[in-house]
Amino acid sequence: MQQILFFFIRNKNFLLFCVLFLASIGLTIQSHTYHKNKFVTSANFLSGGLYSYKSDITSYFNLRSENNELIEENLRVREQLDFYKKNYYVSDEDSTSILSKYSYVSARVINNSFSKTKNKITLDEGSKNNIELDMGVITSKGIVGIINNTSKNYATIQSILNTDSQINAKLKSSNHFGSLVWNTKNPNIVQLIEIPRLAPIVVGDTIITGGKSTIFPEGILIGTIKDAKLLEDESSYTLNIQLFNDMTNLNHVYIIKNKEREEIKLVEEGEEDAE
Repeated sequence: MQQILFFFIRNKNFLLFCVLFLASIGLTIQSHTYHKNKFVTSANFLSGGLYSYKSDITSYFNLRSENNELIEENLRVREQLDFYKKNYYVSDEDSTSILSKYSYVSARVINNSFSKTKNKITLDEGSKNNIELDMGVITSKGIVGIINNTSKNYATIQSILNTDSQINAKLKSSNHFGSLVWNTKNPNIVQLIEIPRLAPIVVGDTIITGGKSTIFPEGILIGTIKDAKLLEDESSYTLNIQLFNDMTNLNHVYIIKNKEREEIKLVEEGEEDAE
């Protein structure tokens, strides 16, 4: 203990310099937007590299489970294609337009937090692959979150397990809409709020994305109704939703690109200017 005290006494000037230097850097970053953005981008690059090395090692030991997931996904895709072939007739022109509206980029999760109040997920794809802010992210089982930051090689997602997250969702059976939020209690259960009292609530019914934004297409799976609570004013329900995704165990995801997003934004901005 005495030697530690002597060390601090001998090097007090140098240590004071280091403290003041770090404090000045911190103040500069906080007070200048340019420096702050550069710092965040650099931090993402460094942390992304570390997470990528860690993920390479863990992925090697998870190959069997990942292969099983891919087999299950292929089966689900085949079943959906057969269903649409049997139940719907779509002209070639309409089919082409539907398929061309969205494109998908696959990515790998290299870091995933789920025990905080504002959780984020890091991916091994970035701006070099045209990944941009506000793109939706899903797995074969359901939604994951929205891109909120990018660097050249990496991107971070604002997870649905984030108190800032609010996503348009609806009951598949009745099309009643609400907002998907998270109360921070359970990483595999989220809440669907503002569901009208008149909506037919059945435990086990499926919840899907509402399609009222340019981020997620309509019909992406979210989860099933676990239970419901009528608010004190009896005007609306809050539903607990059991997610299809296991948010504590994510490996591969798909980033959704809406090819018409910029056109939609231009039209909406034009309407706002007119007002």
